[in-house]
Amino acid sequence: MLVVSKFRVIATLTVCVLGLLITIPSMLNQETYDKLPTPLQNGVNLGLELRGGSHLQLEVDLSSVKRERLENILDEVRKQLRKKGIRYNKLSVFEKDKRQTISISVKEGNDIEEVKKILKKVESELEVEADGISVTARITQKSSDEFSKRIVGESIEVIRHRIDETGTKEPTILRQGTDRIVLQLPGVEDPSEVKRLLGKTAILTFHGVDETLETIPAKVGQKINLPKKPGVMYLPEEKGDGVVYYVPIKKQISLTGKSLEDAQVSIDSRTGLPAVSIKFDKIDGTRKIAELSAKYLHKQFAMVLDGKVLSAPVFQAVLTDGNAQITGNFTMKEATELALLLRAGSLPAPLNVVEERNVGPSLGTDSINAGKNATMCAFLFVATFMIATYGIFGLFSVVAIFMNIVLLFACLTLLGATLTLPGIAGIALTIGTAVDANVLIYERIREEVRLGIRTAMAISQGYKMALSTIVDSNLTTLIGSIVLYEFGSGPIRGFAVTLALGIVISLFTTFSLTKSLIAMYVRKNKDKEIIV
Repeated sequence: MLVVSKFRVIATLTVCVLGLLITIPSMLNQETYDKLPTPLQNGVNLGLELRGGSHLQLEVDLSSVKRERLENILDEVRKQLRKKGIRYNKLSVFEKDKRQTISISVKEGNDIEEVKKILKKVESELEVEADGISVTARITQKSSDEFSKRIVGESIEVIRHRIDETGTKEPTILRQGTDRIVLQLPGVEDPSEVKRLLGKTAILTFHGVDETLETIPAKVGQKINLPKKPGVMYLPEEKGDGVVYYVPIKKQISLTGKSLEDAQVSIDSRTGLPAVSIKFDKIDGTRKIAELSAKYLHKQFAMVLDGKVLSAPVFQAVLTDGNAQITGNFTMKEATELALLLRAGSLPAPLNVVEERNVGPSLGTDSINAGKNATMCAFLFVATFMIATYGIFGLFSVVAIFMNIVLLFACLTLLGATLTLPGIAGIALTIGTAVDANVLIYERIREEVRLGIRTAMAISQGYKMALSTIVDSNLTTLIGSIVLYEFGSGPIRGFAVTLALGIVISLFTTFSLTKSLIAMYVRKNKDKEIIV
């Protein structure tokens, strides 16, 4: 007997009505959409090719960050050599066979083995070779590849945080190859502001100032010869008076911006100018800044951002609470941007824009219209076939297909997913596959009727006997969509998401909506002959 509980009918209708309410805003034009109350302005996010926007391809400068890694290793090796009393002629980092390499030339050949031990102790992931009084070392290929992968991954996360903070909605950020990142910004017609923001690495580091050397002033643009001292580098500090002050700071990084917990715009109480108040995390940052402020009490300590000295103040007190302030000749915009960059985190490596293109809104509109036409054609062809083949039962399937599309858009809206052209292709494919289950059920019902079973019982048996076949066929397609999502990227993932959602929703509409409509129709026409 064909029985559908009232609870199922009510639950099914409730889901369909909610789906319609959620989907309606996505179907409205922009003018009408803008008039809706704010809580209802929640439509499907359109991808770059549908909405228009900007496409950027970024290259992560891995060579510079790998060189920096080796230079840090070399600084530690230099300390160890001095501690051991090993004399050397030259320490340097150079590129060999497209790989950064450390070179150490010692004065005594007997010290070679000790130098090799020191290198291994400082960094275990080194390939060390000796030739006479020279030792070369470079990071193993496996470790280098892992390092590159981590740097690109960290860059993606920092980019994501920065873009989200700028208010850009639904950016697409993807890894491409070993050192490329693809960034798509729907709705952003002028990416210059975003490029400028991403071009800043915002690497904040803290260094001690070498008090044995003097700060050297020079006019802006003037070239001067700076003294050289191992472990010390001169970095520029601009104070807005037309003079650049080259500050001798120690290469060794005492603290990095990674220990920051928060950064907010504030006002410098002494000058009344905008500043940035920073707060260090309680896990490691607060302890380190307290130790450093005690070590450099009444001494200069430089804050360096992207190779420039922001400020080189003198610690007047020990910072025990983890709070500090960055001051300088900031405008309010510069202070706000700096706080944003510090909150988002430091880019681990510089980024270079290698490709840039804009997709105009008109092209996006053409794509939407083409997608609508394709989906409408698919719907009409399928609807015509089902009604012509199965009559009133086919009409029930058409209603289910329509609700399938509505619920699919509702799910995309609730998930905050971005609809792309391949996603529209997935919707069109869903329309075709959504009726597969109905065809299997209806053909099974016809077989039961031919065997002389009453229509109501035949319908019940048709649903029951076709269940395993329907689940098997949809499960295999669902597995395929999961694989596409896992190993694909960008548009392929968009296609996989819409296909997977379409499969799950089609099962709901088939076994809840269509079955409820058929049950109500059979109950209402129980005294009439029903033809399937």
